[in-house]
Amino acid sequence: MDGNGRWAQRLGRPRTEGHREGSEAVRRVVRASRRLGVRGLTLYAFSEQNWQRPIGEVHALMDLFREFLLSEREEVLRTGIRVRAVGRLQRLPGALRQTLDQLVRDTAHCTGMTLQLAVSYGGREEIVDAARRLALRVADGSLSPDALDEACFDAELPSAGAGPVDLLIRTGGERRISNFLLWGAAYAELHFSNTLWPEFTEHDLYEAIASYQARERRFGLVSAKSEETAPEPPQAHALAVSDSDTAAERISSSGSL
Repeated sequence: MDGNGRWAQRLGRPRTEGHREGSEAVRRVVRASRRLGVRGLTLYAFSEQNWQRPIGEVHALMDLFREFLLSEREEVLRTGIRVRAVGRLQRLPGALRQTLDQLVRDTAHCTGMTLQLAVSYGGREEIVDAARRLALRVADGSLSPDALDEACFDAELPSAGAGPVDLLIRTGGERRISNFLLWGAAYAELHFSNTLWPEFTEHDLYEAIASYQARERRFGLVSAKSEETAPEPPQAHALAVSDSDTAAERISSSGSL
């Protein structure tokens, strides 16, 4: 969710106002994803590297994150959204950690969309932490090195609990994945949007999903389409400019973003 600070600076406002406006975009995208039937949505809320930002901005982000969790608690419970959190959560301030843990516990029974929050998260860090835990199991004899395979490793990665990533969206004009879900996104389709996150709307989400639906996912296999068969033209633009309710009816997405 990139571009909060640039959005604020463009308008001559403090960066913290950009983050606050970005939280409104989170609400829009979560609600739209739930309406569309998306099963899993992971939001990169705060990276492990973001701790290096100015201390005032970090404190403001932590306060805003806790405020968001408290304000959205009723709607999350009412709509049956299951909340998960991944990352080095022990680094979070005590009040935020308590609020987050409580919401995770209270929504554990929910069977609707899974909303996974990546906080103090890094893809490399997650893989290293998992490797360390597996190494300890090998060292104490509870795991044989021969038994270590992709499934075993997958089970040690907290983010894998939301399933493999089907579509990875990055906003703000950046063209990299920046240490996000490196394991789960191995076969993800990538969509890069020039829109700054505070301005990201339901229509931007529909456009990303329509672009995803127009692609053929082969996972290393031979294309199922005959070479003589011309591909159908993508419908991304038609969907992107549709009325929101109509677009929601036409787009069917049951995967993970």
